[in-house]
Amino acid sequence: MAYTPQSVFDLIGGEKPIAAMVDAFYASVAEDSVLRPMYPADLAAPKRRLYLFLVQFFGGPQTYSQERGHPRLRMRHFPFPIDRLARDNWLRHMLKAIDDAGISEPARSRMREYFERASAFLINRSDPVHFTD
Repeated sequence: MAYTPQSVFDLIGGEKPIAAMVDAFYASVAEDSVLRPMYPADLAAPKRRLYLFLVQFFGGPQTYSQERGHPRLRMRHFPFPIDRLARDNWLRHMLKAIDDAGISEPARSRMREYFERASAFLINRSDPVHFTD
């Protein structure tokens, strides 16, 4: 019999920990002066999209694709000025959200690795150049 690794979704016990993670993440984003301007005034729609994407990506129901099609992360994020600072802030909030949601190993490491790679992939602007006199 071949070994089949469990999905992150199965390891964490389904949707509840992802919902907790998304709530914690957006609570942090709401207070972030770099990231908050990239989001609409009402965070309900982006929260729902992130939740559905993460559920699907980590092995749960495919509702995200049924509603929105292929994720096309780079295309969907291109309108937002994502430089290294924005990426670092986003990643810091997401990694903290994993911890806040109580996600344990081995799912914790798998999620952290994904977010580190994906957030670097979404950088679409150079770091600002600061000139001095």
